[in-house]
Amino acid sequence: MDASTVATVFALALFAGLVGIVVAVFNESVRAVVRRRALMIAGSVAVAATLGSLYFSEVADFIPCKLCWYQRIAMYPLAVLLVMAAVRRDQSMLLYVRVIALLGLAVSAYHVWIQWFPEKSNFCEFDNPCSARWVEAFDRVTIPQMAGLSFVLIIATATIGLRPSAESQASEESVA
Repeated sequence: MDASTVATVFALALFAGLVGIVVAVFNESVRAVVRRRALMIAGSVAVAATLGSLYFSEVADFIPCKLCWYQRIAMYPLAVLLVMAAVRRDQSMLLYVRVIALLGLAVSAYHVWIQWFPEKSNFCEFDNPCSARWVEAFDRVTIPQMAGLSFVLIIATATIGLRPSAESQASEESVA
């Protein structure tokens, strides 16, 4: 598979995940499933993003820029933390996951901004600019955008996973 095909597959998976999260926001039964499986869902996103970044650098021979490395610094530990938390069923880890993912999202947003306005920044090296667009899934979605969407999915899933269900809130209110 070439890099363009891999990027398209990852972009489609991310869009499907985003649709799922939007549905979960408006549908309590879907939200309940996401809440129960938050660690597994967020962990799958982080592992897929990690494998995708490794594919692009190690198989497709794309050279990660400085901002790509910063995004990896946020994503790689998320993959490990979320898998460990899923195995241990430790929902409390979701709080820390959100913080790391928010930092990664900030870097992704800045990276996307540089790709849109390359003349406004000289952050990266001349021979490996952060404005480089190695692939564009659907002629639009770049690697930093996919990383940013991955961070958004992880944040949204972790947020849903940390929120009490409507049933548990009702039972807590009846006790009080």
